[in-house]
Amino acid sequence: MIRFRNACLLVAATLAASLPAFSVAAQEPLRVRLNADIRSTDPGVNRDGNTDMVMTHLVEGLVAYRQDTSVGPMLADKVDVSADGLAYTFTLRDGVRFHNGATLTAADVKFSWDRYLKKETNWRCLPEFDGRGVSKITTIETPDAKTVVFRIEKPATLFLTSMARIDCGQSGVWHKASLNADGTWNTPVGTGPYTLAEWRKGQFVDLAKFRDYASRSGEADGLTGGKKTGPERVRMTIIPDSSAAKAAVTAGSIDMNPDVDESDAQELKTKPGITITSTPTLGAVGMLIQTKDPVLKDVRLRRALALSLDIPELIKAVAGDIVYNASPIPSASGFHGPAQKNGYKRDLVAAKKLLSEAGYKGETIKMLTNKRYNSMYDTAVLVQAMAQEAGIKIDFEVIDWATQLDRYTKGDYAMMTFAFSARYDATLSFDMFSGPKDKQPRKVWDNAEMQTLIDASGQTTEAAKRQPMFDTLHARMIDDVPVIWLYNNAAIVVTGPRVAAFKGWVTEQPRLWAVTMR
Repeated sequence: MIRFRNACLLVAATLAASLPAFSVAAQEPLRVRLNADIRSTDPGVNRDGNTDMVMTHLVEGLVAYRQDTSVGPMLADKVDVSADGLAYTFTLRDGVRFHNGATLTAADVKFSWDRYLKKETNWRCLPEFDGRGVSKITTIETPDAKTVVFRIEKPATLFLTSMARIDCGQSGVWHKASLNADGTWNTPVGTGPYTLAEWRKGQFVDLAKFRDYASRSGEADGLTGGKKTGPERVRMTIIPDSSAAKAAVTAGSIDMNPDVDESDAQELKTKPGITITSTPTLGAVGMLIQTKDPVLKDVRLRRALALSLDIPELIKAVAGDIVYNASPIPSASGFHGPAQKNGYKRDLVAAKKLLSEAGYKGETIKMLTNKRYNSMYDTAVLVQAMAQEAGIKIDFEVIDWATQLDRYTKGDYAMMTFAFSARYDATLSFDMFSGPKDKQPRKVWDNAEMQTLIDASGQTTEAAKRQPMFDTLHARMIDDVPVIWLYNNAAIVVTGPRVAAFKGWVTEQPRLWAVTMR
């Protein structure tokens, strides 16, 4: 009997030695819902919100946004700005490694940025750094392995802010092994807390914890700070249908849904083991209008459309208890003052008068929307009904999100319901929809005078001088009606019983390295 027991103990010990140090339960990945597949793994190039979120776990830039949306060092240990504002010197942190084990050097930073700055790369944020937007980079120098110097043509208040932008892929630095032999993109070999384990298109994205990750000290702070914690593995499963996602989290087949409508959240609150986290964000939701459209080019018609809408009621129907924000500047911004509260109030009499003056004959206006985001679809339905009361005929076309993004980029539409991800400065809030359409077709407010004012606001450091600029921009935008802003949405995240702790933040982007599992 003793021999049998000893033999069993020996077998058990042998099996234990051959197994990983963590339990079977601990091996289960954090299971997260994606409402649609990512578009690519090329940071800031072929992108959308889901793609950006995945990239924040794989690549990192020289700087990153903190929790309070200020910019702090990430791969850089420190940043020094010359007295004339024309040179930014980044000293790299020691011991940072890429996913393939190579040590980060200044040459890697330059290699990544040289590709970003090539026109053929089609980087989302090239206009911000080639002289069309925030600044123009003239040279990138690497005096030694730990030092990178960016020289720019003229001082730019938003240089670091633009570098850190999530929709720019954080200007993430990656190893040259990320490219194929012919220079085309292959897969991200970054420095982030996770590696890309597998991407099965249309099904899931798997991440694995990077064992040699060189974390900054302290707690997680936005996209910087410490990133030591987090689950060993993450599986992001693509579940486009919101009802299916609701059923999945209720059944326990997913642990987190970071994209939940208010109505679903209210229902899920009653389910045992479910936690709801709602965080006000900086994202802007509204309707984009092509001011060069054959029908909508008449500003009187655009104003009539704005006056036909009962916006507070519309918002209540699609987003719950969220306050109307007529400005692209988020309500949480220090630059959102009394002037930014001036928006549109429903006035059907005035709307009909404007339509008559514009000679509107009932021409159909086509509006694009999608069902990936239920709030966008519901907005289109309500806008159609409200506008009809003023005599404006709107038909809406429901297309998939990827197609809508392509149409948006090309400016190929008359109107669309749309949402922008967080912008961290009021200048960027206006810049996201303003600019010359011949160079940037996605822009809808092509007003040279106002673009000059937007540019000036990005070169001014004093808040007291910037505020009047933003007030003027808002007033002109309300008059011109290139867009009808509705609200800043809330990021509602549902987590199941396996998630012990999760904290949202204003970007709408879940940070999975900060999730604690039971």
